[in-house]
Amino acid sequence: MGAYLNCGNDAFRMIRNDNYVDKTGLIGYVNNTIDKPRNLICVSRPRRFGKSYAAMMLSAYYDRSCDSHSLFDDLEISREQSYEEYINRFDVIYLDITLFLTLTERMEDVISCIQQSVIGELTEAFPGCVKEGTVSLPAALLSINQKAGNRFIIIVDEWDALFREAKQKEYLQGEYLRLLRGLFKGGPAMKKAVAGAYMTGILPIKKYGTESALTDSREFTMTDPDMLAPYVGFTESEVHALCEKHGMDFDEMKQWYDGYSFSVLQSVYSPNSVMTAIERRVFRSYWKKTETYESLKNYITANRDGLKDAIVSMLGGIRVQIDTGTFQNDMISMKSRDDILTLLIHLGYLSYDEQESAVRIPNLEIADAFRTAVKETGWAGVSEALAESDKLLKSTIAGDSDAVADVLENIHSASCSVLEYNDENSLSCALTIAYYTAQNYYNIVREFPAGKGFADLAFIPYKNVDKPAMIVELKYDKSADAAIRQIKEKRYDGALRNYGGELLLVGINYNSKNGSKKHECVIERYQ
Repeated sequence: MGAYLNCGNDAFRMIRNDNYVDKTGLIGYVNNTIDKPRNLICVSRPRRFGKSYAAMMLSAYYDRSCDSHSLFDDLEISREQSYEEYINRFDVIYLDITLFLTLTERMEDVISCIQQSVIGELTEAFPGCVKEGTVSLPAALLSINQKAGNRFIIIVDEWDALFREAKQKEYLQGEYLRLLRGLFKGGPAMKKAVAGAYMTGILPIKKYGTESALTDSREFTMTDPDMLAPYVGFTESEVHALCEKHGMDFDEMKQWYDGYSFSVLQSVYSPNSVMTAIERRVFRSYWKKTETYESLKNYITANRDGLKDAIVSMLGGIRVQIDTGTFQNDMISMKSRDDILTLLIHLGYLSYDEQESAVRIPNLEIADAFRTAVKETGWAGVSEALAESDKLLKSTIAGDSDAVADVLENIHSASCSVLEYNDENSLSCALTIAYYTAQNYYNIVREFPAGKGFADLAFIPYKNVDKPAMIVELKYDKSADAAIRQIKEKRYDGALRNYGGELLLVGINYNSKNGSKKHECVIERYQ
C-alpha cells in the first residue's frame, strides 16, 4: 500500500464501523461511466457533506491491492450487475489536494509535489515501466499502461482546494488545470490508461465565460445534482431510520438539519450535523466556523447590489429570486448579488429551488450561522431586532402585551428598509425576524392552515419543550382586538386541537395612519 497509489480499504473500514449510512449506490453510477468517453465525474458539495467519505468508499471498492468483499457484500452495490465486474480490479490513485497544500512550503510548488510524489510510488510499484527523470504524471501512467497493461482509477478529493487557497494565483490555477486535462482529456492512449475518474470538492469546475475548464466531465453540483441528489446528503428515510434507532426526535432533527431540496429529491439533510446530534444527543448548530464562514461574513459586510435586503428577506422566511448563470465557479469573480448568492448555495448556506429559480435559508442550523454573521457585521436594524428577540419571546409568553408592543416599537424604529411595513405580508416577515430566537424552541410556520383559514404565524413547540403553543394574527391599520376576533371566528386553534398544553392567542396591529406608527398587542390564554 502507498500513500497515493493503492491505499487499501482501512479508511472505509473505519467508516463502516461508525453508524454507516449506505451510499454505495453511487458506485453503481460510477461503474456505468467506466470506459465511456466522458468518464470523469465531478461532484461538488459543501463542507461536512461526506465528500471524503464517498472518495474513500470508491477507493476501497476499486483498489486491486486488497479484497473488499467483506465491506460491500451486504450493501446496495452488491445487488448491482456490475458489482463483481469492477470490485478490486484497478490500480487507484488517490489525491487529497489539501494534503499536498500542507506538504509544500511554497504554494507554487504544489503541482510538482503532486506529480513527483505519485511518480515516485509508481516507479517503485512498476519497476522498469517509468523512464528515469519522468516529471509528468500523465506520461508515467501512459508508460505503465503500455508496458504492463495496468489501468487506473483516479480519485481527487478537495479538487478545488487550490482555487480556494490560491484565489489570486491564476498562473498556478492554469498549471493545475493543465495537469487535470492531461489526465482526463487525453487521446485514445490516455483513455485506455485511465478507466475512470471521480473528483469532489466544494466548488464546481472553474468556468471561463460560459465554458467549463474540463469540458468532458459529468458534473453534479448543488444547483443541479440530477440523479446523484440522494448522495448529496442524508435522505428523509435515512434520517428517519437513524432517529428511530437512536431515540431522537425526527421532527426536531428535520427543523435543524433538513432543507436542501432538489427537483428530483425534496428533502436532503446535512450528514455531519445529523450524526453529531445523534452522538451528543443535543440539537444545536454544529456548523463550524471555517474559511467559508469568513467568506459569508465578508460578503455580508460588502452588501453588494442589494445583498443585505435579500438576506434580511430570507431571515424573515421569504424566498429570493436568483440567476445562477453568471457565476464563474470561483470565489473572486463576483460581479453581482446573484453571483454571491450562488456561491452561498455551493457553500451550503442557501438552498436552491431550480423550478422557481429562488433561494432560501435551509434550516435552523444555517439560520444560526447567518444570525451570528449579521451580528458580527453590525447591520443596523437587523442586529437590534436579533438582540431584542429573547426579550420579545419572554414578554409574549408572560402575556405582557405592553412590553411586546414596546419591543416591536424599538425594533421598528431602528430597522432597515426590509423591516419597513407596507402590508401584512411585510409585517409577517419583520415579525419572523423579531421572534428569531423562538426558532430554538418552536417550529414557526407562516400561513399555517387552521380551521377555516390560515394563521399568519403559528409557533408549535418541539417535543420536550415546556413552552405554550402560539397563534399570531397580524393586522395593518386595523386593531389587535380584530386580530384576536379573527383567530376565534376562523377557529385557528383547530389544527392544534390535539396539542395538550397551553395555547396563546396573539393579536398584533401596526397603525400607520395619521403618522402615529404605533404597534398594539393583545394576548389571550386559551385552553
